[in-house]
Amino acid sequence: MILELLKKRSSVRNFSDEQVPQKVIDYILDAGRLSPSGGNEQPWKFGVINDINLINKISEISYNQQWIKSANFLIILCAKIVPASQGGRDIQKARFPEIKDEIEKMDQTIYASLNQEEHQSKIPGTHMVLAALEHEVGSCWISRFRVRELANLLNLSKQYIPSEMIAFGYPEDKKRPLKKKSIIEVVFSNNHFRD
Repeated sequence: MILELLKKRSSVRNFSDEQVPQKVIDYILDAGRLSPSGGNEQPWKFGVINDINLINKISEISYNQQWIKSANFLIILCAKIVPASQGGRDIQKARFPEIKDEIEKMDQTIYASLNQEEHQSKIPGTHMVLAALEHEVGSCWISRFRVRELANLLNLSKQYIPSEMIAFGYPEDKKRPLKKKSIIEVVFSNNHFRD
């Protein structure tokens, strides 16, 4: 079932005017809520944006990507910033012990901005994309946007940062998924890496 969904998934940038029912939106959000997270911290909030005026402003904040305006709704994946005093840098110091002193000295604002990936918001986002696809709702990830402007627009607390966005809606036209690399091209075994 999941492989079949993945085979038909494509990035949709042209949505129809048909409204996605609230029960489908709730289903999508529940799929995100049930995602795994390190230590089961669930360090996220999901902002549902369906106000057309906000969507238009978000399009501008996203470097004027006009296609965003056709989305039925957006989900903003917000990640909680864990302060250094609560071990917020421990994982990266463990992953990169050769530069742990530099990680420790890094300015908190810069560190939190660059370390968004560690907050695992892509896991619930991926679950949401697949849950949407079960209901024939298309989606497209949005990573290019001015983070601070979006945080201010949505009145996020300083503990949270918008890490990713996903646009959702029914596709205006059927799009064929892009060809993916073969298993041989992307998998290696043990220490036999090949490029």
